[in-house]
Amino acid sequence: MISKFVKGKVAVFIDAANILYSQQTLGWRVDYQRLKTYFENECELLGLYFYTGKIGKDHKQAKFLARMEEYGYKVTSKEVKMIKISPDTFERKGDLDAELIIDALKNANNFDTCILMSGDSDFAPLVDELKRLGKWIIVMSAKGHISRELIERAKYINLKKLKDQIFLADKKSEKPEGFSEV
Repeated sequence: MISKFVKGKVAVFIDAANILYSQQTLGWRVDYQRLKTYFENECELLGLYFYTGKIGKDHKQAKFLARMEEYGYKVTSKEVKMIKISPDTFERKGDLDAELIIDALKNANNFDTCILMSGDSDFAPLVDELKRLGKWIIVMSAKGHISRELIERAKYINLKKLKDQIFLADKKSEKPEGFSEV
């Protein structure tokens, strides 16, 4: 499906927190091994970059991230921060947008098409810069998790359309394996 929207070498940048929320909305989980195979079959895949917050010594998450690296993903993670919202309320925040943006710009000479798996409007300036450099941009997320700013700037593909190719068939739990809400 995406083959008709890409040109040349393709780099995929995945904002794990945004995809986590998309999965919760869609009601199914992404199988990251199938996702890699999907991209390999659809385009000339240069690289898969995965950005996620991590929580302490969560062994299940560490195992998941190690498996992602075995699949061939370049994983970037850092410790989640606890942000105080009110005296009794804290919010977890991963904040890996800057790392994703830096990696995309550092690698821009190596790819022709950027697939951004996120709907976060913070990435609008990245999309603008990559387009200025002559890159094709595709954003992938779920409806309700994609910002107007990204829809206006790039080709949008709803993850729901790829379910048959990328969903995780063995759904052991409601929460995606290896992730915490960040």
